Amino acid sequence: MARPSWEKQMRDAALATLDSKQWVKGTQVAGFGKEFADYCGVLGATPCQNGSSALWAALRIAGIGPGDEVIVPSFTFISSTTCVLLVGAKPVFVDIEPDYYCLDVQKVKQSITTDTKAVIGVHLFGQTYSSELVELCRKENLVLIEDAAQAHGARQTFANGDERIAGAMGDIGCFSFFPSKNMAVGGEGGMLTTTKPQFQDRIVGITNHGRSPDLEAIQLGSNLRMSEVSASIGRIQLHSLDKWLELRRHNAAEFTKALMTHPTLTAPKIRPKSKHAWHQYCVQTTEPDRFISHLDVLGIDARRYYTIPCHRQQVYIEHPQYNSTLVNTNKAANTLVAIPVMHELTESERNRIIAALVSFK
Repeated sequence: MARPSWEKQMRDAALATLDSKQWVKGTQVAGFGKEFADYCGVLGATPCQNGSSALWAALRIAGIGPGDEVIVPSFTFISSTTCVLLVGAKPVFVDIEPDYYCLDVQKVKQSITTDTKAVIGVHLFGQTYSSELVELCRKENLVLIEDAAQAHGARQTFANGDERIAGAMGDIGCFSFFPSKNMAVGGEGGMLTTTKPQFQDRIVGITNHGRSPDLEAIQLGSNLRMSEVSASIGRIQLHSLDKWLELRRHNAAEFTKALMTHPTLTAPKIRPKSKHAWHQYCVQTTEPDRFISHLDVLGIDARRYYTIPCHRQQVYIEHPQYNSTLVNTNKAANTLVAIPVMHELTESERNRIIAALVSFK
């Protein structure tokens, strides 16, 4: 399902950083943050340990805590929702769109109460959430936390004609550099971005025990720092990200072309005026297990994601929505199968996957 890139330039950068013996709090992390901020077109970016810690930090930065409600999707990775519990707030689960698998903006609007303080919007599988979510949160004065863990380099053109990249479509953005992601750092890693001046100073400090430049703890933070070695690898990978995304988009386009007239498999849709990052390419089928078995026989990996929606997992057994039915969430959980779309696919491997798609009846 994933094959992270590891090239000589990345290896040389990692070894040079190790040889420097400056393994923390150095120029690599600072440089990676600056370059990532420039890439996303945001005020600032701060590397951190992983995407999950980025989400926790984002909520802390936004001042979310006990008594607050945070609207979240249920069809997503579990840390997109448990971060809310970790700050003592209440997650409110909302259904997704039937076609793009991101938060349904109308249902978000219906779920806002006087206790709602934030929304966590997930760019799922590399598909950006609707620009209408950005406008709704602005209108309702809600902090929009952008879970971009799967969306490095995804883009969308807004109604005013501005093109925004993932990380710049909310107030605080959260990225993951886990090895399966479009971009990795040789292990665990994450990034916090912001488009709001009032959050920038807090982001810088929260990853370093909440300390100010003179080392006084001025907010509740922790040691969420990224290592210099990981940052050095991330800087090299960032230079290749757009090239890798084009390869992913080409792979996805070839799969979609093969599925245009398929009788039982449906290709994923792309939101209008957006550029999908294709972290995952999810085929829809009413027989997911048989489809996976078909691919397995042909030596092709496949996986069903989020088969148990977040609100139905044991951690939420006491939550008032535990037994709720979210129609589009349930359908996605029971019909989607991800196939390899990684930028490291060879032409031969891509052709094998296409032949497997066509031969499934």
